[in-house]
Amino acid sequence: MNGILCINKPQGFTSFDVVAKLRGILKTKKIGHAGTLDPMATGVLPVFVGNATKACDIMPDSSKAYRASFKLGEQTDTQDSSGTVLKTSEVSCTASDIEKLLPEFTGDIMQVPPMYSAVSVNGKRLYELARQGIEVEREPRQITVFSLVLEEYSEETKEGVFYIECSKGTYIRTIIHDIGIKLGCGGVMTALVRTVSNGFELSGTVTLDEVQKLADEGKAESLLLPVERVFEELPALYLNANDTKLYRNGVKLYTKKLGINQKDESVRYRVFSDEKTFIGLAFVKDDCLRVFKNFA
Repeated sequence: MNGILCINKPQGFTSFDVVAKLRGILKTKKIGHAGTLDPMATGVLPVFVGNATKACDIMPDSSKAYRASFKLGEQTDTQDSSGTVLKTSEVSCTASDIEKLLPEFTGDIMQVPPMYSAVSVNGKRLYELARQGIEVEREPRQITVFSLVLEEYSEETKEGVFYIECSKGTYIRTIIHDIGIKLGCGGVMTALVRTVSNGFELSGTVTLDEVQKLADEGKAESLLLPVERVFEELPALYLNANDTKLYRNGVKLYTKKLGINQKDESVRYRVFSDEKTFIGLAFVKDDCLRVFKNFA
């Protein structure tokens, strides 16, 4: 069983909980995921099964999109509504006040990861330190926010919704926290739905219950998407029977023989066998095609 399963992660589950559940349902240990979601969050969680796990960390499209609900006037230790309230403030801002700030949080920006996160500092996960009441200095990291839109806001309840498109590694609750600080009243994330992850959309996801039902009927494999789906934008290269055998064994292939004129080592190719089956990724170096990742 090899392929990608797009799960609509339920609230209250960690990403690892989803993987553990699927290992039981699909009766296989070789499962991984891309793009960790906090327990509060729901939405798109790409899960990789079998040989597809090799693609987890090398997908060309790592962008994400979210709808994030928030409330102004509070600050918590986790930067979301699940944490301990540290401070409350009066809120007098309008939707216009919020929108004026959004350009500051759009584009390439530096973000300090929250203490309640899986980032490691000196070999320790930040959330482990945070649970001990320890706060440490964190280096800001560059992230990219492609789009940040205020979709809803109520001046009466001080609650609203942002739509955010961003790069991997972006903490949405930190964006909300930082906007709240700029407004002078604080802010917390109250809900989060990931609508897009690595090119997969919410409309194409399935629930754990749906996977369980089909697994009980012996049809779970029908839900798996081919792993080459995440590499669709890469140029394709079709090998003959002899070259397919050489590629599978890790042998370098001469680009001149294959009709490849590309010299850029950063370019990746989708490689297909003589039977038109996707077998891996390759790159060019020193006039030879070399294996980058073998999925055969």
